[in-house]
Amino acid sequence: MKAQSIRRWWQRNERIIQTIFMVSVVLFVIFALGNFFKTVNWSQVVHGLASLSPLNIAIMLVLGCVAVMPMLGYDFALVHLLKQRDIYAPSYIIRSGWITNTLTNIAGFGGLLGATLRAYFYGKKSSRTQILLAISKIAIFLLSGLSVLCWLAIVLIFAFHSGGTHLARYTIWLVGGGCYFPIIFAITQLHDSKIFRDLTLKLELGIVSSSTLEWLFVSLFFILIGYLMGVKTNFIAVLPMYIVAEIIGVVSMVPGALGSFDFIMLMELSLLGVPRSTAVIWLLLFRVFYYIVPVLIGGILALTDLGSRFNQYFDDLPRQGLHKLSHGLLTAFMYASGVLMLLAACLPDLTNSNKFLMRVYPFTFFFLHQLTTVLFAIALLACARGVEARLKKAYWPTLALLLIGIINTLWNLGTWSLTIYLAIVLLMVLFSHKTLYREKFVYSMSKMIIDGTIFMGSLILYTIIGIINRSQYLATHHVPAFLIFPGEKIWLSGLIGLLLGLLVMFLIMHYFTSTPDPFSGFDSVDTKRVRNIIEEFGGNETSHLAFLNDKKIYYYRADDHDQLFLMFRPKYDKLIVMGEPVGNQHYIRQACRRFMEEADRFGYQTVFYEVGPATTMLLHEFGFDFFKTGEDGLVKLADFTLAGKRQRSQRALMHKFDREGYQFSIVQPPFDGQLIKEMKNVSDEWLGKDVEKGFSLGFFSVNYINQAPVALVRDKNGILVAFATFMPTGSKKILTIDLMRHSNEAPSGIMDEIFVHMFQYGQQHGYQYFDLGMAPLANVGESQFSFFEEKVAHFIYEYGYNLYGFQGLRHYKAKYASSWEPRYIVYRRKNSLITTMTAVVSVINQRARVKEQGF
Repeated sequence: MKAQSIRRWWQRNERIIQTIFMVSVVLFVIFALGNFFKTVNWSQVVHGLASLSPLNIAIMLVLGCVAVMPMLGYDFALVHLLKQRDIYAPSYIIRSGWITNTLTNIAGFGGLLGATLRAYFYGKKSSRTQILLAISKIAIFLLSGLSVLCWLAIVLIFAFHSGGTHLARYTIWLVGGGCYFPIIFAITQLHDSKIFRDLTLKLELGIVSSSTLEWLFVSLFFILIGYLMGVKTNFIAVLPMYIVAEIIGVVSMVPGALGSFDFIMLMELSLLGVPRSTAVIWLLLFRVFYYIVPVLIGGILALTDLGSRFNQYFDDLPRQGLHKLSHGLLTAFMYASGVLMLLAACLPDLTNSNKFLMRVYPFTFFFLHQLTTVLFAIALLACARGVEARLKKAYWPTLALLLIGIINTLWNLGTWSLTIYLAIVLLMVLFSHKTLYREKFVYSMSKMIIDGTIFMGSLILYTIIGIINRSQYLATHHVPAFLIFPGEKIWLSGLIGLLLGLLVMFLIMHYFTSTPDPFSGFDSVDTKRVRNIIEEFGGNETSHLAFLNDKKIYYYRADDHDQLFLMFRPKYDKLIVMGEPVGNQHYIRQACRRFMEEADRFGYQTVFYEVGPATTMLLHEFGFDFFKTGEDGLVKLADFTLAGKRQRSQRALMHKFDREGYQFSIVQPPFDGQLIKEMKNVSDEWLGKDVEKGFSLGFFSVNYINQAPVALVRDKNGILVAFATFMPTGSKKILTIDLMRHSNEAPSGIMDEIFVHMFQYGQQHGYQYFDLGMAPLANVGESQFSFFEEKVAHFIYEYGYNLYGFQGLRHYKAKYASSWEPRYIVYRRKNSLITTMTAVVSVINQRARVKEQGF
């Protein structure tokens, strides 16, 4: 009964007693250390720390981490007990173990922190209860290694008389500590207990080995620090002294034995003849390199792991944002540094006299020679262009330039603050490595203008400054001080640097742009392959333009079979896609995505011209914006008739052509040379002084015309006065025409003659709609609420699309159109609409490639 009362009393007051004990120990340690530190010569401590060589610091840094490694064995044992060896990779266990052990090394072994961290790292397939039970089984062996070393300390004290007789007073502590492991071993292995049944002898010996190595490594590391400091003492005596201090530190229950361990070691080292200031440095270095440095590494690993989980939770958005920020800062730094260095080389006095430039300029690279500065600045600007474009090839040149710049700056200035700043920039390059994924650099129009302005502007400005610095000019004109050079040789050196720099720029940009890609150049269209896709899956209103052979074709394949194709033409850094993707519409999303990804990999931006609402919305999901370019007029053939008041004028016109003997006919290819010649004459008269243009419209090409039927209109004498080429769509849904041309002798209204007959042809052959083509800029950018860029784009498109005038075109087509289908230009949202429209208009107005014999 008495024993039970004592047990109940202990359970009620256990926490209070432990708290009183720990507070008493802490107060005693603080009081004792306070008295000790009063006798320390702190100036000697500072001098001793400053006198350490970099090599010795590096050794302490490495071996301090090595001393921590045996504790990783506990985590491997934990995974073994949880039966999760197949779930966690060794690298994951090492990383998790390092984080947990270095943190608990300071906070105290085991405990709430260790259990919480291990539950966090190993809780995929195990409950918190299972993890706590496994940790408890391992925790009882954490001191087994120290227990083993207690017997080694007793042997050193009494058999080898290490440390003199004063260490013998700690014998009871060492014997008590030495009995810990045999007792625990007997309980776990010799006693038949269900709790420790899964703790096999092999696993237990493994844990004990990890514990023994842990305590042995840390004690040897402590001794090594004293040796590296050059302390003259008996290091064999330090080992039992260290073990005694650790035993007392463990009993004190203070996390990391902080204070209690230090007090014992300071007292005992003083008895060994070690100066007190030296002992303080010794302990300080031990705490830094065994506790602080490893826990900092663990903190970095923990932040990395936490960041990885955080990034995964938010669908990779934080990582992308960080990479984007790093990439943006790096690009800005390289551009700013290059421009500032170039400015300082061209106008040194301006840089020295301008307060703002003087504040910013120190954060750039430093070169003594002006020519070297100019060359480096231009090379840095060229690499900045590659980094800004996320080019793979820019990585190593940029890295090399930064390393050269850092070494040169450090060599010439020796400024650590600037070197650290530049080293951070170098780390940003290394961090940005994965963001550099493009295979090739392609110049955009805006980049050409910017780079041309910087480099040619610098050359022109520098030449003007050279002229100004001539003695005759200075004698008669007032010149600002910053434009005056110290001497003609310095100016000449800078001019040579600029000329050589432009050569360097050309070579670097040639290296960036020299990668072959599947989007540039010109290849003949495989008409058989195109026709097979159209025949199998159907075409659309623009698919026939593929046979013009003036565009490149991108094929999308699935299941080892052509499914779909896109027609495009490169212009600057853009791929202008003509019309809707042609083929199996089931694969349109995959095809567009792959096309954009491959184009982006080689530095191109995709632009889709004259696409419908469905494709526009699909591309909008991929981050594209859109701009309405016009409306397609469609005639519902089932409803078309010449009867009624609305078509009275067209009915009268058709009767007039019939009376005058005009004949409409449709002929099938291939066409003989005589007919081709007749059509060519009509086409030439229609063109007049204009030239053939293609891409979005057909041009007169024998090969192209022979791909489809042609509608002819002849007068009563059989002379050809007009013709229109069919544009097959691969189905009976839509009928449309492409080239529609007439001679000078054709009567007014001949186009209506062709349209009406084509409507009737479509009705007879089962077509649903006739496509009248697009009315450009119909209802586009006309509202006062339209975006400014849309209004500018409207202006560019209206005055750039100058082959066929379209003022009033919609009004003409409205005579027949039953409905209107909007058409859009779709472009990447981050791109300028104005530069996009400029590229589109230049492609539309590009002269057609007509190279046929006889024409």
